[in-house]
Amino acid sequence: MTTTPASRAPARTVLDLTGTLVHTAHVLNTRLAAALSEVGLLQREQCVLVHALEAERTQGQLAELARMDKTTMVVTVDGLEKAGYAERRPSSTDRRARIIHVTEAGAEIAARGQEVVDRVHRDVLDALPAAQREIFVGALENLTEGALAEPVHSDQPVRRARQARR
Repeated sequence: MTTTPASRAPARTVLDLTGTLVHTAHVLNTRLAAALSEVGLLQREQCVLVHALEAERTQGQLAELARMDKTTMVVTVDGLEKAGYAERRPSSTDRRARIIHVTEAGAEIAARGQEVVDRVHRDVLDALPAAQREIFVGALENLTEGALAEPVHSDQPVRRARQARR
C-alpha cells in the first residue's frame, strides 16, 4: 500500500494562528486601503497624520509609532508635504530636531480619514455577534500588549508585506 503525500503530513493539534491572523490582517488592510482611497489617503499617511496631531513628534518618533522604516517614513512625509497636509518644522524643545506639523488641510483630511477607518473597523466588528465583540477586542488587546507585544529577533528574517504605492 502506497501512502499519499497528504497522509504523511503531520496532524495539526492547534489552529494555524499565524495563517489565520496573516490572512485576516491582509483582508482588513485591503478593505481599509480601498476605503481610504475614497479620501485620497494611504493607510500610512493616515497613521502619520493622526499620530502627528496627538503631540509634537519628530519624524523618527512617528516612524516608531507607525511601525515604519525610516525610508518609508521619509517618502510618506514627502508625500504629505507635497499634498499640503504636513510640513517639517523646527522643534519647540530641541533646535536640532524637526517635527512633523499637520496643516489645517491635513487635520481636515485626517478627520475624514478617521471616519473611514472607524467605519471599516465597525463594519468588521459588526460581523460578529454582539456578545462576542467585546471579548474579541479584549483578547486582541491582551495579545498585543502581552504575548505578541514585541517581535522576536532571530537569525532567520521575517519580511513584512510591502504596501502598494499610488
